[in-house]
Amino acid sequence: MAGDLFGEDAPAQREGAATGPVPLAERLRPRTLADVVGQEHLTGPEGAIGRMVAAGQLSSIILWGPPGTGKTTIARLLAEAVGMRFAPLSAVFSGVADLRQAFADAEKMAAAGKRTLLFVDEIHRFNRAQQDGFLPYVERGTVVLVGATTENPSFALNAALLSRAQVLVLNRLGGEALATLVERAEAEVGRTLPVTDDAKTALVSSADGDGRFLLNQVETLFATAIDAPLDPAELAQFLHRRMPVYDKDRDGHYNLISALHKALRGSDPQASLYWLARMLVAGEEPLYVLRRIVRFASEDIGLADPQALVQCLAAKDAYQFLGSPEGELAIVQACLYCATAPKSNAAYAAQKAAWAAARETGSLAPPANILNAPTKLMKDLGYGEGYSYDHDAPDGFSGDNYWPDGMAPADFYRPVDRGFEKRIAERLAWWDERRRAKG
Repeated sequence: MAGDLFGEDAPAQREGAATGPVPLAERLRPRTLADVVGQEHLTGPEGAIGRMVAAGQLSSIILWGPPGTGKTTIARLLAEAVGMRFAPLSAVFSGVADLRQAFADAEKMAAAGKRTLLFVDEIHRFNRAQQDGFLPYVERGTVVLVGATTENPSFALNAALLSRAQVLVLNRLGGEALATLVERAEAEVGRTLPVTDDAKTALVSSADGDGRFLLNQVETLFATAIDAPLDPAELAQFLHRRMPVYDKDRDGHYNLISALHKALRGSDPQASLYWLARMLVAGEEPLYVLRRIVRFASEDIGLADPQALVQCLAAKDAYQFLGSPEGELAIVQACLYCATAPKSNAAYAAQKAAWAAARETGSLAPPANILNAPTKLMKDLGYGEGYSYDHDAPDGFSGDNYWPDGMAPADFYRPVDRGFEKRIAERLAWWDERRRAKG
C-alpha cells in the first residue's frame, strides 16, 4: 500500500527487484510511531494509541480520517510496536474468500502463539453481512481488528462492529506537519526544492492536509530539471494546479480562513466577501473554502436559519457542476447568505453538552415505557407499558418521560431569541408548560 506519513530514518534509496527506484513516499515511511507527524493527540504518551503501546495490549480500533493522514502507517507500526503479525486487506479488492483465508491464517498463527493485527483499509466498503463476519473472530481474540475509513463510522459501519471497536479520529495534517514532510524529503534527496519560499508555502497549502499528495508533488519537482527556483505562478503552471499565492506579509492559509469565519460570525457581508476573494484569487482550493462555510452554517447559524445549511450544500453542488470560474458565484452566494443570516451557536453548544452527558451516563437504559415489545416475553417484562402515542393526545403532545431512570431531564439545546429559533423557543416553552401541568 502507498505510504501515508513519512519518517526520517529511511535509507537514501532502496531498489525493487523488478520495479526500479522506490517512490519517495515509500522511502520516507516512518519507522516508529514517534516519526508520525500530525497525529500526536493519538500517538503521543497521553494518546489512546500511545497508552495501548505502553501497556503492550491492543484493542480493536477504527481509524477515521481524511486520505493521506497516516492510517495505514499507524496500523503497521502498531503491530510492530507490540510484536503482532500484520495482515493487511483492502475492502476494495477483497471478498468473502479473502476474509475467510485471513481468519484461517490468524487461527493458525494463534495456535502457534502469534497474535494477528488484521488491518482492513476502506472497511466501510464491506457490506453489512461482511462486517458481521468480523464479530466472532474479534470477540474470540483471533484477530485485533484495525479498520481504516474516510467515511463517518456512525453511518458506514454496523453498530455491532462499532460496539467492539474504539473509533479514533485522525486530523487533517496542518501546515507545520506538512512542512516537516517537505524538510524530510529534502534531507532524503540531499537538496532543497527548486522553488521560492513563497512557492513552497503555496505548495504546502495546496495539499489540503494530504501528506501523500504533497510528497507526490515534491517527487515530481525533484525529478525534473529546473534551472531557477519557481515562484508561485510558475509552480502552478508547472503542476497544472492552482496554488495559493500569499502577499508579502505572508498571510497564511489558516489566518485567511480564520478571518473569513470571524467576519461571517460578525455578520459583516462586505468583509466576508473580501476575505473570500482574498482566498480564491490567491488560488485557494474552492472546495476547501466551501467546507468551512458549510461548517459555519451549522456551528454559527444552526436553527436560527435552517436554510443556511441548505444554501451551502446547494453551492457545493453548483460549484461541482459548473466548475471554475462560473461556479465560484455560487460560493459567493453561500457566503453572503451566511453573513446576513441570524446567528446562533445553540446547536453547537447543545452537541458539546449532550456528548459530555452521554459519556458520563452511557450505561443507563431507556425507560421501559418507550421500549418496543414485539414479543410476549418483552410485554410481560413491562416493555412499552404506559407509553402514550402522541398523535392520539390533545394537541399531538403526550408529555411522556423519555429520559433514562436515574437521570434528570437536561437542557442541552437552548435556542436564542433570533430568527427561526425564536419560534422554536416559543414551542419548547409551550411543551414545558404542559409537562409541568402533567406533573
